[in-house]
Amino acid sequence: MKFVIQVVENASVRVVEEADGTIPEGGGYISGSIGRGFMVLVGISGSDTEAIADKMVEKMRKLRIFEDENGKTNLDLAAVGGEVLLVSQFTLYADCKKGNRPSFVHAGLPEMAEPMFNYIADKCRAAGMSVQTGVFGAFMKVSLVNDGPFTIVLDSDQMGWS
Repeated sequence: MKFVIQVVENASVRVVEEADGTIPEGGGYISGSIGRGFMVLVGISGSDTEAIADKMVEKMRKLRIFEDENGKTNLDLAAVGGEVLLVSQFTLYADCKKGNRPSFVHAGLPEMAEPMFNYIADKCRAAGMSVQTGVFGAFMKVSLVNDGPFTIVLDSDQMGWS
């Protein structure tokens, strides 16, 4: 599992094409919008489990990457009243080792990845986070204002959790 966590002043996600290929009326709609907090791209592999998701959510929740009154990155999401925008992104599992067209064989299949994405969102909410999401499988436009910029990549393989 991979989380690309960006500290943002604000972020939103607009659905411009539904997962079934239909175009929403009016050219799209905002499915999620947050103020200060984390905009998180979530990549799910075929071998990911709820246990891994639990560890990833807990690690993200505790990251002290917001500045305190002295300019030190010492505050977590709760300390700043931050929100979370989760957007599923299977392309985080792109394999570009061969040729010029990425392979996505390591990304979780939608039948497994969508419930896992929903589990992650629910787990964040249960931990007290204010959460908005994109729409799984939809074509979306993500807008954000980075703060810093400050970006962290959490990878369950690198953490030894896979």
